Amino acid sequence: MELKPVKVRVMEYIPTIGLEIHTELNTNSKMFCSCKNNSLEPKANINVCPVCMGHPGVLPVINGEAVKKAVKTGIALNCKIASVSQFERKNYFYPDLPKGYQISQYALPLCEGGFLEINREKTGITRIHLEEEAAKLIHQKDGSLVDFNRAGIPLMELVTEPDFENGNQVSNFIKELQLILRYLNVSDADMEKGQLRVEVNISLRPESQTPNHKSQTNPKSKIQNPKLGTKVEIKNLNSFRVVRKAIEYETERQAGILDSGKEVVRETRGWDDKKQVTVSQRGKEEAHDYRYFPEPDLPPLALSDDYISNIKSEIPELPYIKRVRFKEEYFLKNEDIEIFVFNKDLGEYFEQVVSEFRAWLEDKSNKEIGDKEYKELAQIASNYILTDLSGLLGGMSGEDKKFRISAENFAEFISMLYKKEITSKIAKIVLKEMFDRGSDPSEVVESRGLSQMQKKEELEQAVREVIAGNLRAVDDYKKGKDTALQFLIGQAMAKTKGRANPEILAKLFTKALS
Repeated sequence: MELKPVKVRVMEYIPTIGLEIHTELNTNSKMFCSCKNNSLEPKANINVCPVCMGHPGVLPVINGEAVKKAVKTGIALNCKIASVSQFERKNYFYPDLPKGYQISQYALPLCEGGFLEINREKTGITRIHLEEEAAKLIHQKDGSLVDFNRAGIPLMELVTEPDFENGNQVSNFIKELQLILRYLNVSDADMEKGQLRVEVNISLRPESQTPNHKSQTNPKSKIQNPKLGTKVEIKNLNSFRVVRKAIEYETERQAGILDSGKEVVRETRGWDDKKQVTVSQRGKEEAHDYRYFPEPDLPPLALSDDYISNIKSEIPELPYIKRVRFKEEYFLKNEDIEIFVFNKDLGEYFEQVVSEFRAWLEDKSNKEIGDKEYKELAQIASNYILTDLSGLLGGMSGEDKKFRISAENFAEFISMLYKKEITSKIAKIVLKEMFDRGSDPSEVVESRGLSQMQKKEELEQAVREVIAGNLRAVDDYKKGKDTALQFLIGQAMAKTKGRANPEILAKLFTKALS
């Protein structure tokens, strides 16, 4: 057997990682013209006009909806919103840029100095600014084609401070940011569709030079610290898996270079998914390489305090707030809460169901549900929504028109379980009928004779018949085998077609066999 060589690390290194995240905003029109915003349009070059095609003499107009969505994101991420910001021309020549420059922001961005807190760790947000998307290049064997449908789509760039040290931290940050963007309805943020793209800036520093605390200051001063090593940028990473893989590979690549006594080259690299490696693309540009200067066709963007306050009032409940509230209000398990936060439509449906409980469970004296009962009901509802109902949905949204179980009917269904009017086995049959036909659970139970057996005589008769027909299991039970009792209960459940209460059966079997 061939032995693989063991890597011997000359020195241990700590990665310093910062992110640049580009998000396509879900506005109706493009950033500086009235063309339709649809980057997924299959027919090439139909959502175009002289403005987004960069024809001479045309004038851009700022998309107010895009500004609002960027400001909303900045507020949600605790940024300072600039009262005056400026669009600038970022000059570089590439086939996907019809004007030969990109309208972006540099010196005066829209948002600065925020943070996102995850697991009590704050990641600094350096800036958020607006710019226009480039066109789509379609590479072929004998050349490349350009689809300008995407050119000019509003693009929001978020730059973090270099506060990450590994791929898991980065992945967790991107997932939380993606959730926030969806809660704010500023973007679908689908990485597979290119609506959210990540660029990683990574350098290594010797572990012996690690700072004693995490910096939350301006990253520019931190990046210029020679102890941090030479920064390499990895462009256009489009999935959580790829982000983690690229960081892992690049960390090892740079560590190997440093171990050999060589210097890491400052450059821009890409990810080759087939080979699972980063590949060199070009030397890393500096700001002066782009020759930024104020966009002469657009005035400075001035935002009033009232404008910012009005947007702030529209911020919905954000994921981190919902997690706390679900714990305090419904006493759910953390893993359940996380699913409800991630699947917003399921979370909203769960809350609608819980709000209906009192209508089904308060007695004639209007006695309120106690905390203990409320906690139990909420957890039962959560269990059935996240298991049985999710299985029936099969990935379909709870907001889909084909989904016909009302919150009122589902609350009645849970109350019937809670009051032991139906067994868990019967519950599966009832829920399937509700899902297929939109039926009322009580009607399903009544029409199909599925209510729980209440008469003691019927249950005792079933127990006697099961004992008579399973003498070997009875003998095993008397020898102390606990599994035998479960077998007998299962046989009785089958005999009663799931209508018997297994707890009552257990007591009857124990009594009959004692």
